[in-house]
Amino acid sequence: MKCSKNRLRPSTLFLFLCFFLSALGFRIVNATGSLSQQLGLRTGGDIYQAACAACHGPDGHGTSQKTAGFDAPDSFPHFDKCEETSPEYTRDYTAVVRNGGPARGFSQIMPAFREVLTPDEIDEVVRYLRSLCKETSWPRGELNVPRALVTEKAFPESETILTTATNTRGPASVSNELSYEKTLGKHDQLEVAVPFGWMHQPGGGLGAGLGDIAIGEKHVLFSRLNSSPEQPVYASTGSILSIQGEITLPTGNVGKGLGEGETVFGVFAAYDVVLPADTFVELQAGGDFPLHIHDAPRSVFFNSAFGKIISRNFGRQWTPMFEVLAHRDLTPGAVTDWDVLPEFQVTLNRRQHVRAAIGLRIPVNNTAERPKQVVAYVLWDWFDGGLREGW
Repeated sequence: MKCSKNRLRPSTLFLFLCFFLSALGFRIVNATGSLSQQLGLRTGGDIYQAACAACHGPDGHGTSQKTAGFDAPDSFPHFDKCEETSPEYTRDYTAVVRNGGPARGFSQIMPAFREVLTPDEIDEVVRYLRSLCKETSWPRGELNVPRALVTEKAFPESETILTTATNTRGPASVSNELSYEKTLGKHDQLEVAVPFGWMHQPGGGLGAGLGDIAIGEKHVLFSRLNSSPEQPVYASTGSILSIQGEITLPTGNVGKGLGEGETVFGVFAAYDVVLPADTFVELQAGGDFPLHIHDAPRSVFFNSAFGKIISRNFGRQWTPMFEVLAHRDLTPGAVTDWDVLPEFQVTLNRRQHVRAAIGLRIPVNNTAERPKQVVAYVLWDWFDGGLREGW
């Protein structure tokens, strides 16, 4: 028998039912089980095929406009494209399935399922969504810990960061750095850092100008996510290790104190560990090696950050962190400079791809020569959308 052109498929009917129940705020969980259990939907894949495939497609790539009945927004996900989904946080997927698209600044076309699916069923659906990416070698978003103010993290990203540091005493100075980062495939990232600022001049006043531009490439050597069926994916632990090489060009104005006047080669390793209870550790160690050591000394450094993500019902994230920083010039009689840096990061918008952090860098030794600094940044993860999107 030929089907009517306007006849709805069972999966579409189930989707409309979810819309209706969510709007009413009617919680269908009782002694006989949730709605999906009553309908015989036992696994995350079963629920996805019944409630999600009408829009997102049976393979996660999305359905046509003719089939879905609406024009897909620019932010419409393709769950089978690893380059799109792997860097994302499972926590964000869970928030959207639970609370609907607007909860994360996405389209209202995506309904909330918290009234018709239990938390465990939502976790199973999200676990199934994650499985639609078949290339397991991509680093997973759960390993992308919040960015510290100084310590570089191991995860490759596509984002832009403006960092500012200001002395709390002594000669006035404001140093800034605009960093552009872009992922290159599964394991690599290009980074360009452009410093600029204003420095107090011996003759009085402030001198403004460009600093020494740095260009680097990061490569992930190892990443592992430890997840189990007994816990949500966003509660997984794991670790990631990467290395980065960079070259700093003498583009700054040495006379104004805005550069070293020497080409410098740098290398470092970064290792991040994701621990239970939304805690994490970031470790970074490396060195800077100028082309001519009579103009600038060789040096080594070690940075570390410890933090915890705090959020309620998958909402705004507050991340207090504490950094311990060490730096030593490789010259006779040099001592190691130690700093501590208490700080916190906060997500500014609902999509959480615009963030800010602020902290106070405090010298532990050589305090007469090294004043305290207020350090802050604004971060835009442009991979997740435009700067004005998701508010």
